[in-house]
Amino acid sequence: MPKTYPRPKLVIFDCDGVLIDSEPVFNAVLVQNLARHGLRLKPEQSQLTFTGLAMTELARMASQMGAVLPQNWITEVYDEAYALLRKGVPLIPGVLAVIRRLDEENIPCCIVSNGSEEKMQITLGPHGLWDRFHPNAIFSAHTLKVAKPDPEIFLTAAAHFDVQARDCVVIEDSATGARGAARAGMQCFGYVATTQETALLAEGAEIFHHMKDLPRLLGLS
Repeated sequence: MPKTYPRPKLVIFDCDGVLIDSEPVFNAVLVQNLARHGLRLKPEQSQLTFTGLAMTELARMASQMGAVLPQNWITEVYDEAYALLRKGVPLIPGVLAVIRRLDEENIPCCIVSNGSEEKMQITLGPHGLWDRFHPNAIFSAHTLKVAKPDPEIFLTAAAHFDVQARDCVVIEDSATGARGAARAGMQCFGYVATTQETALLAEGAEIFHHMKDLPRLLGLS
């Protein structure tokens, strides 16, 4: 019999890789950029190493691995990534149906991301999700100055909605995000569409592979 969970009072979505399929674009830009700065990685290596990290942490790790990065490196990468993302990236299949279901059930949801608000506006805007969540249900590490896996970014979102951590569910695709959710005392469901399953399991996330399965996990079926 499928495992069931208590109905949450708040659902917290990560953005990249959970709402929007932007990770392949950003990862491709990152691989090409780092190669110019002395660090050559295969796309799958980059994805396993860097997915979910805040850019400051990503820069630190890349430097430790041998990249020689200019002072304005984060701005450089974002400029290159934004140019491609503006061409359009698809939503994760089935995620709009999940959000509609949450609205029907009067369960609030929000976005907690290590990405910038500008990046989210670029990727979510064409699909109507920027207007759906902004300004009261988007929590960006760039704005709050605290990033996953620090639990504070999740707890800030919960406090905004006046919900206890134990009553929140976090939807993540990275070990970094799952670790932050665990530290915040929140249940985490790990959406696996790439190579993060082992890492998510290690952080205590409950794995699922298709958004159509999420309502059941949320106790809505």
